[in-house]
Amino acid sequence: MNNIDKIKKSRNPWKWIPTLYFAEGLPNVAVAAISIVMFKRLGLSNEATTFFASLITLPWVIKPIWSPFVDLIRTKRWWVILMQILMTFSFLGVALSIETHWFVTLSLIFFAILAFFSATHDIAADGYYMLELNSHKQSLFVGIRSTFYRLSTIAGKGLLVMLAGLLETMTRNVHRSWSITFLVLAIIFGLLTIYHYFFMPKAEKDVPSNEHSAHELMQDFVKTFTTFFKKPGALPAICFMFFYRFPEALLSSVGTLFLLDPPSQGGLGMSTQEFGLATGTVGIIGLTLGGILGGFLAAKWGLKKSLWPMVLLITVPDVLYVLLSIFQIQNFAVINAFIFIEQFGYGFGFTAYMLYLIYYAQGESQTSHYAICTGFMALSLLVPGLFAGALQEMVGYTTYFIIVIASCAITFAVSAWIKIDPEFGKK
Repeated sequence: MNNIDKIKKSRNPWKWIPTLYFAEGLPNVAVAAISIVMFKRLGLSNEATTFFASLITLPWVIKPIWSPFVDLIRTKRWWVILMQILMTFSFLGVALSIETHWFVTLSLIFFAILAFFSATHDIAADGYYMLELNSHKQSLFVGIRSTFYRLSTIAGKGLLVMLAGLLETMTRNVHRSWSITFLVLAIIFGLLTIYHYFFMPKAEKDVPSNEHSAHELMQDFVKTFTTFFKKPGALPAICFMFFYRFPEALLSSVGTLFLLDPPSQGGLGMSTQEFGLATGTVGIIGLTLGGILGGFLAAKWGLKKSLWPMVLLITVPDVLYVLLSIFQIQNFAVINAFIFIEQFGYGFGFTAYMLYLIYYAQGESQTSHYAICTGFMALSLLVPGLFAGALQEMVGYTTYFIIVIASCAITFAVSAWIKIDPEFGKK
């Protein structure tokens, strides 16, 4: 056995779990968050920016459709490495397209391709994780994978956006700055791919499924989809999945544009570097701490009892954006404090959402039903984003944020409609 084969048979999860989930998060944050900043800095309108940035997230909505076929062809490890190679070239495609005359069309094509490869990578990576680790190790490392996924958000939305801002200042060429930033991202992802080729072990259980044909898998998929919609309380559950985050879906993309737009257009005029620091580090820290506290509360009280404190904290802090827009606050420390509070509330309240997805997916076909739930989760952000920028341009930032506050009534309504076992979630 040569040295490469010995490395691939190494069973130490610390050698691959942190980097695998860091690699899983980077494409997601690039498509869903960095693209909004980039398109805004490259001169697209708010309407176009939010519409395109939402549309290219579609693969995460529909990924359950092709997930069964990842089981049929080759191994999960093979899919992970292949998708990482293809994502490296997709990042390179974005980088090379930015300085062309057709940068909008070309970059959108590469972002869409990147999203498809990333969604497929998610399927394979999560499947590989479950095959390589036993149930005890899966529980042990679930916090580690979440932490490094969150660190990828800090690296992408924080450090890489700050790098783009620094390059904008140094080169005074916005297109070149973002091209270099995505070139750096392609290099980072290429290095991660090489690392995983050598250090992701070949799991004994990671073999193609020969038990079912593609036709049988599609029949099972249709059956799974049908039973999902026939579960007790399906209508209120689906409404909850789609509308619980409706105010946040309106706020997230337009909030980014608000921070970047100049005061003459109603925004706060933050530089790209300031935005990266505020949202990619301070905001993510608030989001993480809120999620941790929400998890502790849910474990102590259960989902049913902790739901309403979470509903309050995911909605009420949105009023801070109304204050920022009315008073045009320019103090960087105050803006950071407001972003921290709003993201802390979102992280805290999002715990209820994730726990409810697990709750509804319980029973037969739990894994497949949870995958469908995550499709609704992605759809709940995609649809509002398609019209958010157009609505903001129509009414202005202050009125738009007041509409966001008014839409919080929808969150309260769908939260009151669902039924939850009082014991679910308790320690």
